[in-house]
Amino acid sequence: MIAIVKVAGQQFKVEKDQTLYVPHVEGVAGDKLDLDVLLVDADGKLSVGSAATAKVKAEIVGQVKGDTVIAYKQKRRKGFHKKKGHRTAYTKIKVLSIA
Repeated sequence: MIAIVKVAGQQFKVEKDQTLYVPHVEGVAGDKLDLDVLLVDADGKLSVGSAATAKVKAEIVGQVKGDTVIAYKQKRRKGFHKKKGHRTAYTKIKVLSIA
């Protein structure tokens, strides 16, 4: 059984016992989440939208940061350059059940 869920404005295809990284969600390790279900595929039977009455439960495994992204600006022949970087925050979650 698979489901398409919406987490923090993005859609993810999930299965039971799958671990995935989603945009930052408030919470600490061990917190439980109920995810918004958009579509469910149960052995070839599709349920879409409000007909998808399944519940997807997940657990927060931890809060992590992605790789460093460098933003570099330079104006040629002017001696101007600026270097900035950031690391995007992600939440690692594990899907416990699709019921």
